[in-house]
Amino acid sequence: MQYLKLKSSGPFVSYLQELLGKLGYQIPATGYFGNLTDSAVRDFQQKNGLVVDGEVGVKTWTLLIDQTRPAEVLADKFLGEQDLRDFALKHNLELAAVKAVNEVESSGKGFLVDGKPKILFEGHIFWKQLQERGINPSLISNPTNADVLYSKWTKSHYIGGLREYDRLEKAANLLPDPKVREAALASASWGSYQIMGFHFKKLGYTSIQEFVDQMYVHERNQLEAFGKYITAFGCINHLRSKNWPKFAHCYNGPAYAQNKYDIKLENAYRKYLNHP
Repeated sequence: MQYLKLKSSGPFVSYLQELLGKLGYQIPATGYFGNLTDSAVRDFQQKNGLVVDGEVGVKTWTLLIDQTRPAEVLADKFLGEQDLRDFALKHNLELAAVKAVNEVESSGKGFLVDGKPKILFEGHIFWKQLQERGINPSLISNPTNADVLYSKWTKSHYIGGLREYDRLEKAANLLPDPKVREAALASASWGSYQIMGFHFKKLGYTSIQEFVDQMYVHERNQLEAFGKYITAFGCINHLRSKNWPKFAHCYNGPAYAQNKYDIKLENAYRKYLNHP
């Protein structure tokens, strides 16, 4: 495990925040080790007889993982080498390219510490999905549900980690109507590759529920959905030709350059060419 402290950032911080959240600490899984995370770590260390320094090293990691025991839930849900080889063969892709995409475009892991798929709920998508199902969101929008139902995109309501499911369930239960739950499920991005639920039909799933059920099974099911996505939207041709800017634009949109996705993909590809 990576050594972490105040101002650290990245997927290991998100994982730390998930573990702390499972233990009852109300902190957002932002991927940034800020003051709230520091306070939670110090409190955990104090309660467990550790040195209270706010630094997450071997001892703190050991006790956190022991008390949450995520491995028992996730042991059979992670991708392996053969899964990536099978994917490359199925889609006529170079293995190094598949590994590069898996490294850069996946969210590090597809499941949370409780065994549920990783999600991010989008309230502005929920607004549109309700409209598509004949429900006027303006009539049910109020200050009590402003964190899950809004007409324009904002990241201010993101919580991350396990608590995104609280937002999803809140949205799904705004009205006692199955169409509202369907709209809510379609308004979250799911799994390792954060594929939006509303794409389910274009990806060949019979319903949003079938798509969600598949996201729960295994990371290889999430990888399969990713394969369906890049095929349906034409990104796979850019991946075959290793045209990283075009692939990044296709998968991430026009803002890909701001995060240097194309450069990260090419660097990862070259790494796996040298060390397959």
